Amino acid sequence: MSGTLERPFDFVIGGAETPGARGERAPVKNPASNAELAQVAVGHADDARHAMEVAQTAFESSWWASDDGGRRAKALVKLAGLLESRLEEFARLETLNMGKTLKESRGDMAFVVRTIEYVAGLADKVQGETISVPGARLDYTLREPLGVTVHIAPWNYPLLLAVRGVAPALAAGNAAVLKPASLTPLTAIAFGRLAKEAGIPDGILNVVVGSGSEVGEGLVSDVRCRSVTFTGSGEVGRRIAEIAARRTIPATLELGGKSPVVVFPDADLDRAARGIAFGIFGNAGQMCWAGSRLIVHASVHRALVERVAKIATATRLGPGTEAESEMGPLVSPDHLQKVAGYVESARSEGGKVVAGGSRVDEAPLAEGNFYRPTIVDDAPPAAKAVREEIFGPVLVVHPFETTDEAVRLANATDFGLFAALWTKELSTAHSVARRLEAGMVSVNEAPVTFPQTPFGGFKGSGLGFEQGADVVRAYTRRKNVVVNLSVPKPKT
Repeated sequence: MSGTLERPFDFVIGGAETPGARGERAPVKNPASNAELAQVAVGHADDARHAMEVAQTAFESSWWASDDGGRRAKALVKLAGLLESRLEEFARLETLNMGKTLKESRGDMAFVVRTIEYVAGLADKVQGETISVPGARLDYTLREPLGVTVHIAPWNYPLLLAVRGVAPALAAGNAAVLKPASLTPLTAIAFGRLAKEAGIPDGILNVVVGSGSEVGEGLVSDVRCRSVTFTGSGEVGRRIAEIAARRTIPATLELGGKSPVVVFPDADLDRAARGIAFGIFGNAGQMCWAGSRLIVHASVHRALVERVAKIATATRLGPGTEAESEMGPLVSPDHLQKVAGYVESARSEGGKVVAGGSRVDEAPLAEGNFYRPTIVDDAPPAAKAVREEIFGPVLVVHPFETTDEAVRLANATDFGLFAALWTKELSTAHSVARRLEAGMVSVNEAPVTFPQTPFGGFKGSGLGFEQGADVVRAYTRRKNVVVNLSVPKPKT
């Protein structure tokens, strides 16, 4: 898989590949070189309507929404197996389209496989309950699929974050319409092609590409949309929430973070440095839960910054397809410019760049979107780089003296997705974890999640949670049924 891919990437609607109503295509590029990688169909409002119509018809006419969760489970397990058998192919495609290293893409694909397997195990466990009520009555609840669910995925984990919503929606018996990011749609489209082979009825899984303002809003505004799952920026997420609120449909929103990593003086600094570097330089920092704010005790501030800076400087940049590359490029030239702008802003506001701080202008990487792993120390709390999500390999550092100060600094953000802390003291770990305003906290570990653990945040990081044992139930509606069992008295 090198150069331009010959086969065009069209939508997947009703089990068939289609170029869209207007037949338009646009190039997507390899961020390591900015060379054209593939031609992808471009959708419009009429394509969004068509996808929703097909999905609704499939939901109403196929067996998928029936009570036979075991049959759905078998199809999803087969889908997971098909992906696993082509894991290397999908990983390489993800790397070419998004830029991350093959090691990272392989890990992403393995997580997708495990996610599908996990929710498949829940597909036949969507059940109601009986409730004790007064009198001769039987009261029980039913769990029913919602109908057609819409999933709008981001570009940083193109398939992983798409499937995290799509898989449980399918397990619950819904039909799904997925809109991947226009920058990185290739693995989502390839995944959609697998559905038919897995035995999923035509129209139950559909993939359409287009702008968020036209196709995305068209999908959420459609009268057939019964739920929306979105991962992306706060601005777009709030717009989707407004549309969902007007239509009174549920919305699950994951809107990013500015995650703190708190390091206490008793921490293992070598281990912490490795975890911190992984949490901010992995995927070139293009992660919603990147540990982008290092809050470190003043007594170990210099020692820890030196360790992380050494890792940053030694990180080998290069195309993700090359085995020796440890960090790939940013996703696009525009995003490269945005990240560089944040660093320049931090410099102008008093921050000290102790590692990185520039794009790569030397051959052979100059044609790509490569930015060096960067550490900014002593930036004032009001600096943009401290307050706003950069979504790049940029770590800002703040020293602290007391635990109360560390917690105050950690919580001084509009976001609340993830937080980490490093300490050998058990009581410190538990007490501080309770005080951090974040939906997920890790202790003595870099960011980590599993299909069975909930993923979501507080404050401006979004609404609702994905993953976990309750994720399939989130794509159902609950109905209460009460039956009067009393026998009428005979007339006298």
